Formats: sequence, C-alpha cells, structure tokens
Amino acid sequence: MIRVLKAGFYTSIQDRGRVGFAQNGVPVSGVMDSYAADVANSILNNSLEDALLEITFGGCKLEFLVETIICVSGGDFSATINNKPIQLNSRIKINTKDVLSFGKINFGARCYLAVKDGFLTKKVLGSRSFYQNITNQIIIKKGDILPITTFKSGLETSNSAIKIKETHFNSEDIYCYEGPEFELLKDHQKEQLLENIFTISNDNNRMGIRLNELIENNIPSILTSAVLPGTVQLTPSGKLIVLMRDCQVTGGYPRVLQLTGYAINKLAQKTTHQKLKFIIKSI
Repeated sequence: MIRVLKAGFYTSIQDRGRVGFAQNGVPVSGVMDSYAADVANSILNNSLEDALLEITFGGCKLEFLVETIICVSGGDFSATINNKPIQLNSRIKINTKDVLSFGKINFGARCYLAVKDGFLTKKVLGSRSFYQNITNQIIIKKGDILPITTFKSGLETSNSAIKIKETHFNSEDIYCYEGPEFELLKDHQKEQLLENIFTISNDNNRMGIRLNELIENNIPSILTSAVLPGTVQLTPSGKLIVLMRDCQVTGGYPRVLQLTGYAINKLAQKTTHQKLKFIIKSI
C-alpha cells in the first residue's frame, strides 16, 4: 500500500485505457505519454498493461507502507526518497516508511511512477484509468491509500539508468499524417498549417490542446465523424485543437491532421506557451 501525503497538481492512476467502448461514447483515455510509461514498466519487468501513477507538474508526496521496487520515468521533477535525489529510469528499492517526493520541475510536464506489478485500483470496463463519470475518482487526494503488492526479492536494483533522448521533451517537431479533410484546404492554408510555429494556449488538458495562432478556415461544416487522440481539428474561428487521450469519440470540426502515436507522447510533455511545428510524415 502507498499513503498519499500530498496529491500534487493533478495526479491520477492510468494504464493503456479502455479500447472497444467507443460505440458507448467511452474514450480510450490512458497514459498521456505511453512511451515514458512503457519505459517505467519495462525497467521493472512489468506487463505494459500495468497501471502507473501519472504525475502532472509534480508536487506529489507518497509514503510506502510495504517494500517494493519502483521506477520513475518521463519528466524530471527532482524526485527524492527520504530527501535524497534518485535517478530517473532506474530500478530503486523501497523500504517500508520510505517517502517519495517530487519538487522542482527541470523538464517535461508529466512523469510516471511504476511499482513492481503495478497499481491495483479497481478495474472498470477493463481498465484502471481514472476518467470522469466512469470511475469514482478522477485524481488522487491527500489521505488516499493506493493498493500495491509487497515485493521483497527476485529483481535486482541497479545504479545504472536508461536515458531518454532530450528531443522527447524539447523538440518542436510534431510528426503527423494528413487528416480526412486535409485536401479541402487551399494551398495557402496548407502552407499556414505546415510552415507556421504554433503556441500552446492556456486551454490545455488531458482532453485537448488549443493553439493560439489562427488558420484561415472556409471549409464547410462536416457531419459528426469519428475522432481519435491525436486528431487535429480546425474550428470555425480558425483555431486548431489537438485532441489528447481523454478526448470525445466524435466531432464535427474538419480533421486536418492526425498525429503519429509518438507525436502524441511528445506533445503530452509540453505545456502552456511552448511551441510546436507540424511536419507531414509520408505513409
């Protein structure tokens, strides 16, 4: 078990989400940066399906009530165990009463805490991912007890660590494919879309990210159609919305681009005022 001493800005349990319920209006949800989450689970020899703690902008403080092994991956929020710095992307032995804290943000927007064999909160529709109106909780709160198993032996800890490329956090390049309505854009609109540098607005969350700069939009309205995480919609006002993991399953705005899976992970590590540039990837 883990006791939550401080919940932080936005901390939730996530796994790979709920696949196969779109016809009921249930989004996939799941970890925002699946690359970092997979690194954390892999280092512990966990299943990639195991649930982790997704910690947005740090501020979280946890007390372990059992022995286990952990790995912290993704953004660097100056993680410490009993006030001693720990390495990212490394196996770390945890003793009962150890306290894990997250402080100053060095880079990234989200980090992941994996524990051996994963967090064991209740599954709903095949997933432990928190999501409003599907699970009872959408974020953890102070005083919560998070279920994990005791793990005492069988997996060696190490002082070595895997290094994630810095471009995962600081590159502006966001690779994507042409969306279903891309060809409805005129040439100068395509140039605006692919040559401009865009800025993430303060309207960004797990559902979607609005960008500040406008694109001329004279595309007729479309029938409500399927959308996915990574779909880039062009609104009537000319604003672009990049849908993220908690997005709805349908939308009525033209879908001008579709991010690659890895690009969604990179974008999940960006926040307000940071820049990005769309780059079309050939199929």
